[in-house]
Amino acid sequence: MEKFSQFRDRGSGIAPFLPIPSEPLGLQAPIRVFLFCFRLPLFIFVTLAYFLILQWLPIGSLGKKAALWCILGVPSIWWIDLQVDGVRKGSLSKQRQARLPQPGSVIASSFTSPIDAIYLAAIFDPIFTASYPNTRQVERISLLQAVLRAFASPSTRPKPGTQLVDVASLVEQYPSRPIVIFPECTTTNGRAILPLSESLLGAASKTKIFPVSLRYSPADVVTPLPGSYISFLWTLLSKPTHGIRVRIAEAAAIARSPLDTPPSRSTRKSTYNTNYLDTLDELAADSEAVMEKAMLDHVGEALARMGRVKRVGLGVKEKQDFVRMWTKTRSTW
Repeated sequence: MEKFSQFRDRGSGIAPFLPIPSEPLGLQAPIRVFLFCFRLPLFIFVTLAYFLILQWLPIGSLGKKAALWCILGVPSIWWIDLQVDGVRKGSLSKQRQARLPQPGSVIASSFTSPIDAIYLAAIFDPIFTASYPNTRQVERISLLQAVLRAFASPSTRPKPGTQLVDVASLVEQYPSRPIVIFPECTTTNGRAILPLSESLLGAASKTKIFPVSLRYSPADVVTPLPGSYISFLWTLLSKPTHGIRVRIAEAAAIARSPLDTPPSRSTRKSTYNTNYLDTLDELAADSEAVMEKAMLDHVGEALARMGRVKRVGLGVKEKQDFVRMWTKTRSTW
């Protein structure tokens, strides 16, 4: 692993792109091989049945959610530990409207595995989007595309011809469903939070943004490397059970209010080189930029705190370099 030391965060030493090794088979080899061979046909059947047939039928949101839970049930993803910030155990039902993502809100989710999208779809029935590092606009994608993006190569920009939209426009277009954003733009191994995309800033000022952290036990059902279909299926289907630890932070919102107080008399003076209105616009723009950065930092810190990990400075560009080096050297591993 010394070859990839340059892809460790300088401050923490965390390597967010390295795959997590699975436990050795040992004496469990016969059981795991049996589970994989038994579950694989069932998993393929229920997955194809949903994406090819059921999702197009008028079975309603509850019917689709039930089908998605069947997909999660085949590999025995049963144990789900849900905690919501600011809510005591047993009182979530009384505060559901305020503490959980609702239609018209935005979910800023961690991104480590294809299971992320399926679980979010089974719980919230949202609209999925794809984010890119240097734009506030997002690409609307389907659930299947969101699943496949967990296996896709990282990309810093959308493909030519891709239609991008503002998050605020999606919220207005789909008022009865929440919007899911994966602001890290690519998958990790679950041991860090990457720099967040500006796509979250495309939401309107009053839109609630809920940071949601998804972590798995065992932790090796993640796909930090593109194209890892076979290894993921083996890890997912050969183990007896899997658990999901879900953490939902308090909602954040972007503050975009103009300066409420008039500037001082010294600021009001207009000269040949300066103008009072121009100065006011510059102050408002600076204030808005500070507020937007604070909101992104808040979401990033919430995801890191809930996932019990740290934020790192490595992003999509560094993962592209990592994937290229890994592809060149993996034949020697």
